[in-house]
Amino acid sequence: MTTAIQIPGYVVGTWDIDASHSTVGFSVRHMMVSKVRGYFTKFSGEIVTAEDPTRSTVTATIDMDSIDTRQEQRDAHIRSADFFDVGNHTVMTFRSTEVRTDGADWTVVGDLTIKGITKPVELALEVNGFGPDAYGGTRAGFSAKTEISRKEFGVDIDMPMDGGGVVVGDKISIELEIEAVLR
Repeated sequence: MTTAIQIPGYVVGTWDIDASHSTVGFSVRHMMVSKVRGYFTKFSGEIVTAEDPTRSTVTATIDMDSIDTRQEQRDAHIRSADFFDVGNHTVMTFRSTEVRTDGADWTVVGDLTIKGITKPVELALEVNGFGPDAYGGTRAGFSAKTEISRKEFGVDIDMPMDGGGVVVGDKISIELEIEAVLR
């Protein structure tokens, strides 16, 4: 049995990420007691599903200026040189280098670039399905998660709190809900 047969409805082709039906989200520990969640509202990408799914590829570009944490003052600070330095680094990019499977568990490995610094990351991938849409096209859905160290990508501001701890944690959880349209 081939891997493609193990993915119900699997379709080979080139797909555009449908940003209006997808989310690029993150969360980070704040004040040592809670998590702040945010999103990037402008992004694009391409998924190429191959006959052998492990030969598939993903590329994505995220507009760093589109950050939305539901608090404009915080968003402006995150755009500043203290964090993303959006004036000099307008996009974050991801380019896959490997897709692998271990039974039902899928992993997409790739190069993530933030502030001009590129590091490998592994995304735990869930293949949600493939199927027709209401407009005569074909859609695919994927969920993915990973965790990165912001400091490894040059987002290394330290804001210590009185009594210990930091205002913003180092570990960033990234969660993606992606819907893509077959070209």
